[in-house]
Amino acid sequence: MRLRDLSYRVKTPLSVTLVILLTAIVLSTVLLARAYQDNREEMIDNALGLGTVLARTLSPALTRDDVWQAYETIMTPLERESRVAGEAAGGPAADNGVAGNDVAQREILVLDTQQAIYVASQPRRYPMLVQLAQIGTEYEALAERIASHNGSEPFVARDIWPDRYAMVVPVLAEDGARLGTLVLNYSNDLLLPRFLNTVEQVILATLLVLLALLPLGWFWGKRLTDPLAHLSACMRRVGSEVPSDIQCDLYDGRDEIGQVSMRFRRMLDELREKQELERSMVASERLAAVGRLTAGIAHEINNPLGGMLNAISTYKRHGAERDPGADRTISLLERGLVQIKGTVGALLVEARLESHALTPEDLQDIRTLVQPDIQRKGLHLVWDNAIDVPLALPSSQVRQVLLNLLLNAVQASEAGGEVVCSLRADDAFFRAAVSNGGEHISRERMAHLFEPFAQSGGNGHGLGLWVTYQLIQQLDGRIEVKSNESATIFEVTLPLSDGDSA
Repeated sequence: MRLRDLSYRVKTPLSVTLVILLTAIVLSTVLLARAYQDNREEMIDNALGLGTVLARTLSPALTRDDVWQAYETIMTPLERESRVAGEAAGGPAADNGVAGNDVAQREILVLDTQQAIYVASQPRRYPMLVQLAQIGTEYEALAERIASHNGSEPFVARDIWPDRYAMVVPVLAEDGARLGTLVLNYSNDLLLPRFLNTVEQVILATLLVLLALLPLGWFWGKRLTDPLAHLSACMRRVGSEVPSDIQCDLYDGRDEIGQVSMRFRRMLDELREKQELERSMVASERLAAVGRLTAGIAHEINNPLGGMLNAISTYKRHGAERDPGADRTISLLERGLVQIKGTVGALLVEARLESHALTPEDLQDIRTLVQPDIQRKGLHLVWDNAIDVPLALPSSQVRQVLLNLLLNAVQASEAGGEVVCSLRADDAFFRAAVSNGGEHISRERMAHLFEPFAQSGGNGHGLGLWVTYQLIQQLDGRIEVKSNESATIFEVTLPLSDGDSA
């Protein structure tokens, strides 16, 4: 996998980590370079200070021409520094070779006024009375530098040796006359112990800082990219899920991610509106299909239906002596035919059928009509009817609503299950609730539950609930559906007119 293909939740913290590491390396390098420079300047300053003290001490010896005193004078500080270095190294200097090494790193030469060697810390290498220019090329350059510097102030020759520094201090008499020249030749190796100690301290401090900053940088880098990752996850859901199901808690800010989140939120809203518009268009197309269908069937059903109702009316007016049981049957048939007429009227959404007020007998008829289906499927009907007076509602429409809901509940229930019908009324509303323990209605089906021809699975043409919905809309009521794993409940609320009872 290429680096650019990694998630920003990885790339951003990784970039922050690399920046912290690079910054730590650069700062450490700068600090070490500065420390090395400071150590070098400190060594030169110490050497010049030592040279100034030695020059004052050598002045009497050079005045009296006392070579041994001059030699002891220049060797005293070297021996003391060698002893200190040996103790720091873990033992006496003479035992571990520190003295010889220290002498090689620090060379002290005393020159007379003619630049001949008067005394040196390494007599064998720098014999007495040998001209400084005759020792080697570098010393020849040093001799020229000393000759060109006629002042009484010390100076440092930095560029003669690549790995050494020469501190030159004039030796003056009390009257200011020049008695000779003191040369302290120090190797760069003298800086190594202190520099390594500084390196160790800088590395330790850098590691401690990195231990604190790296987790913090990774945490903040990840936190900065979390809104972007969350936005990306939400955007991936577009296309695979319907917009109404996409709920995202997006980052709200004025930066670039916040602006993109705001645009994405607007896009989701527009997609939801588009989804609702498409759903309305589909419903309108289905309604148009139903309209074309009902226009054809209304004539075919209403004509014979009217004839049958007229025949029943004639029979009731002119019939001979009738059996009471036959009268009840004829009455039940008449109400059933009126209900069919109401169903046809419901298919014609604009129709407003007139019927008598809803009575307790109408509600009892519904129980009687649904009872055969209940028994056929082996169900138990719980009939909870608390209405005992007529209500100012059209009986045909209410009977059709309740019958459709009960038949749907019977169809959805499994054998041996239970169907519950609860009927209540107060001064303002008629309330009915029909529940069953059948299959749970999914969210996808719930969204199209009251659309015509939208039924999936089972028997039926999908018009029952749509007709129910149209009837409830005609009555200015509302219907709500609640479905879970244990039960599905249809709740209907219908407003009563001013004259709520007859």
